[in-house]
Amino acid sequence: MQILLVEDDLSLAAGLCKALRGEGFVTNHVTEGKAALHVVATAPPDIVVLDLGLPDMDGLDVLKAIRRGGSSIPVLILTARASVDARVSGLDEGADDYLPKPFETPELIARLRVIGRRLGTAGASTIDVGDVSLDTLARSVNVDGVALEMPRREYTVLKSLMENAGRVQTREQLETKLYAWGEEVSSNAIEVHIHHLRKKLGNDFIKTVRGVGYTIRKP
Repeated sequence: MQILLVEDDLSLAAGLCKALRGEGFVTNHVTEGKAALHVVATAPPDIVVLDLGLPDMDGLDVLKAIRRGGSSIPVLILTARASVDARVSGLDEGADDYLPKPFETPELIARLRVIGRRLGTAGASTIDVGDVSLDTLARSVNVDGVALEMPRREYTVLKSLMENAGRVQTREQLETKLYAWGEEVSSNAIEVHIHHLRKKLGNDFIKTVRGVGYTIRKP
């Protein structure tokens, strides 16, 4: 899952990026509202984590512009404005969640996971497709109750496919969930991950949709 963090406090942003990446989120960072709007318009992330006190424009105006543009990208507001009126205003303008500063990073991560579950077809922390079970809280994968060794990027590809069971995920969509800006991506990276997953899960679990991408069919 790709997160766009919009935060002008560089030390806070650096710590959050490190924590989120450690939890498997692909995290990119901008410091200004106009930059955030450009990213949303040209390379939309899965979730925007938005500070309100930005140097070039108010975060609420960023949120309004996102919604005026017709985007339904989930937005989690992260701000020092902790009053009830500020929270109500943010939610009324289209925010999906509101977390006042100071906050605990595990709570932010938990809230992002909840939003992430809403984005896919899965409705709980455990996703079951056939005899494959993926636990998004434990970040584990089991087949018929047997735990599998699953490197982070293989797990992320499988999670994206299982969360969207019945939908096709393109190669480009999968790449955005694996790599942040500036990371080198080999031309066959997704194919390699799919190959390793098929060796662990069987050749028929992940289907190739020629010329489009990959999918896991619902039972």
